[in-house]
Amino acid sequence: MKNNNLIRWLVNILFIGAFGFVAFFGIGPVLIADGSFRERMLTLVVVILIYIVLIFGVVYWNRYWKRKQN
Repeated sequence: MKNNNLIRWLVNILFIGAFGFVAFFGIGPVLIADGSFRERMLTLVVVILIYIVLIFGVVYWNRYWKRKQN
């Protein structure tokens, strides 16, 4: 039981780290890059898509974990 709780915490910390990584390295170039407007908007679209994938990953993980516990 204790090991399962540790795995849950580790995966949640990994997701938090992934969100932080995308926020730092993804939003930064969108806001402060010296590229063209089109280039920055393309980067913004990619960053939004990465966020969507991460959100679906978190939702899937939490649903999977709850099913596994029952």
